[in-house]
Amino acid sequence: RRYVPHRRDGEHLQVISVMNFKGGSGKTTTAAHLAQYLAFRGYRVLALDLDPQASLSGLLGHTPELDVGENETVYGAIRYGEVRRSLAEIVRGTYIPNLHAVPGNLELMEFEHETPKALLDRSAQNSMFFTRLSEALADVSSAYDIVVIDCPPQLGFLTLSALCAATSVLITVHPQMLDVMSMSQFLTMTGSLLDVVGNAGGSTSYDWMRYLVTRYEPSDGPQTTMVGLMRSIFAERVLTHPMVKSTAIADAGLTKQTLYEVERQQFTRGTYDRAVESLDLVNGEIEDLVRQSWRRAA
Repeated sequence: RRYVPHRRDGEHLQVISVMNFKGGSGKTTTAAHLAQYLAFRGYRVLALDLDPQASLSGLLGHTPELDVGENETVYGAIRYGEVRRSLAEIVRGTYIPNLHAVPGNLELMEFEHETPKALLDRSAQNSMFFTRLSEALADVSSAYDIVVIDCPPQLGFLTLSALCAATSVLITVHPQMLDVMSMSQFLTMTGSLLDVVGNAGGSTSYDWMRYLVTRYEPSDGPQTTMVGLMRSIFAERVLTHPMVKSTAIADAGLTKQTLYEVERQQFTRGTYDRAVESLDLVNGEIEDLVRQSWRRAA
C-alpha cells in the first residue's frame, strides 16, 4: 500500500466516533476495519473501545476477560477520584505497528453508575463528564493522527462523552425499516441531550457527519428502496459506497480476525475480492473526508 505523511502542524487530531443506538448494525466491524485500513495507509491510529461488551478489543487481540484488568480501560483515564490515570499509561500496542488500542471490558459501566453521583456532589472538584474523554485524549494527541472510537449501542454518558470528544461522526445503518426508524429515534434523543450538554457548557463541532449503509445486499429489493429513501433525505451525508454483506467477514470473525488479516485462500476468490473491494471503497471514502478536513483547517 502507498503510505501517506502524518498530519502536519496545524492539522488537528481527527477523532471519529462510530455509533448506532441499535446493536447489529456492523458498528464494531466498521470500526475495526477502518482503524486497520488507516494504519496500513501509514497513519498513526488509536482504536478506543468504549463499549463494555469489548468486541473491538477482542478483534485487536485483547481478550477483555483475561487480558484487561482494573483501571486498564479508558475508564481509568476518565473516572472520578484520585486514582485517575493518564491515557498514555493505558494505551497498548497491537500486531499492526501503526495501530495502538485502548481495550474495554465491563469496567466501563462504572462510568455510567458514577457520573450521576458526581453530578450531585457539588463539593467535589470534578470536571464535567462530557469533557473528561477530550481531556484524556489531549494527553496523547501528539502521538496519533486519527482516533477511532467504537461507541456502546446505547445513549448514555459514555456515548455523550464520545460525541463531545469527536471531530467527526460515522453512523452505521442497516437498510431495513425497523433499523432506520430506530436510528431516527436515536438522532432525536441525541439532539435533545446535546442541547442539555450545550446549556451546561459543552460544545460539539464536527468536520463531518456521515451515514454508512452496512450489511447491504444489492439484490435485496426492499434494502435498495430503503437506501434510495435515505439518499433522498440525507443526500451527500450518506456515504457513496455501502458496506456490502459478506460471508467472508462473518467467517473471519469466527476466529476473531478481520478480513484484512485472514488468508485469501480460505475463501472462494470472488467472495473474498468483492468483500475487500467493498471495505476499501468505504474506508478510502472516509480517508478522503479526513484529508479534506485537514486541508480546510490548513
